[in-house]
Amino acid sequence: MSAHNHAEGHGHAHGGAAHGSFRGYLTGFVLSAILTAIPFWLVMTGAIDNKQATAIVIMAFAVVQIVVHMIFFLHMNTGSEGGWSMLALIFTLILVVIVLTGSLWVMYHLNANMMPGLHDMREMP
Repeated sequence: MSAHNHAEGHGHAHGGAAHGSFRGYLTGFVLSAILTAIPFWLVMTGAIDNKQATAIVIMAFAVVQIVVHMIFFLHMNTGSEGGWSMLALIFTLILVVIVLTGSLWVMYHLNANMMPGLHDMREMP
């Protein structure tokens, strides 16, 4: 049995493209670096004055970066492995929503409750 027939017998894509190529990994890496550098620049320069708007923009970049990782590094697409990719996508989205909302909730409450005396001191004459 040749290597070509062996790969087809196990349901692998023709030519090994399902495992990614150097160009695909390089594209994913460059996109990930850009999607990391832009939010870093936004925060460090204060390009957006409103902190809430900055947080929303950063979360949007995070979601896009997750999609980039899923496509270029996890090789998830619409037609692979009979629905497992869709199940993994749904699980990932649920997990991301839980982690992001939980993190924002914790950070908000830490800010509001960590130093309650500090807020009272500002109101003093």
